[in-house]
Amino acid sequence: MRHGMIILGAALLLSGCVSTNSSSDNNSATKAIPPKITVKQSPPRSPHNIEAERKAAKTALNKDISELWRKFPGKTGIAVKRIDGDWTIGKRLDDLFPQQSVSKVWVAMTVLEQVDRGKISLTDPVRITRDDLAVFHQPIRTQVIRDGSVTESVLSLMERAIIKSDNTANDSLLRTVGGPREVRRFISSKRLGRIRFGPGERLLQSGIAGIDWKQEYSLGRKFYTARANQPYEARKRALDKYLADPVDGATPRALVEALDRLAKRDILSSRSSDLLLGLMTRVTSGPRRLKAGVPAGWKFLHKTGTGQDLPPISTGYNDIGIMTAPDGTRYAIAVLLADTTATVPERMRLMQAVSRAVARHHI
Repeated sequence: MRHGMIILGAALLLSGCVSTNSSSDNNSATKAIPPKITVKQSPPRSPHNIEAERKAAKTALNKDISELWRKFPGKTGIAVKRIDGDWTIGKRLDDLFPQQSVSKVWVAMTVLEQVDRGKISLTDPVRITRDDLAVFHQPIRTQVIRDGSVTESVLSLMERAIIKSDNTANDSLLRTVGGPREVRRFISSKRLGRIRFGPGERLLQSGIAGIDWKQEYSLGRKFYTARANQPYEARKRALDKYLADPVDGATPRALVEALDRLAKRDILSSRSSDLLLGLMTRVTSGPRRLKAGVPAGWKFLHKTGTGQDLPPISTGYNDIGIMTAPDGTRYAIAVLLADTTATVPERMRLMQAVSRAVARHHI
């Protein structure tokens, strides 16, 4: 009997232990209250705060640009203008720099202004013969030499001049609108600031080389041969004269302000502005200049320029363009190298660093 009572007591005790543990687990699963998570709300950004942040970003960008400029050899001009914020920063903003093929933009604008006025049409035919060939980069030359002449529309030549930087196509447009004097009239009438326009590709490049232009120089490597036959000192005098007072010079400030006005449709009609901006989006030259530093998600359009070399100096290595952030904010940029001993990769890295800095400090 006593033995049975002991067994029954042990069973009750064991039963009570199991029951207690199960009750505890159930209470934890069904009655435990998770800890309350408090999310700290950021105060709304007031216009004053946003303006302060943008001012700080502008200061930081200016510091970065100044450091890049300080370390780079040669005469360098840099300008950045926030198109939708109306400020400009940079270095040597008001010095004249050789434009080289950047100046094709002003020829295209002059063409489009005459289209806007009904003086010419984009479909007008333009005939090009061997006597119209220029120098350096001119892909159309092969067709002209093969066929004796080529007839293309104004629009087709503009595409060649802006997208491919074809010198003969550009000079043919220049002839069509009335020559250098007409482009200068356009620049002055639109109050584009300190932007010069030279005498056309043939006279510009032969003058820089210190030789008199002959039409035969447009064929093969004849220009290069004539230039190489010039004494080094004669070439240096001609190049130094050009760099000291470039006949096709422009200031970084004037260039970004012109891009600003083009973007705002303030120079040409909306239709002509859209056409030119679209062509600049399709530019194939200089893919490793400013463009290579533009982040994914941003849009970019530009026009490059490249001058002559007289070792160890390279001249007129340029790129100007418009960067558009994913939120639609636009920046006009100009990087101009009047003369430098830096290698081509080093020049490209400078330009890429500038466009990266603009994106990095965008607010």
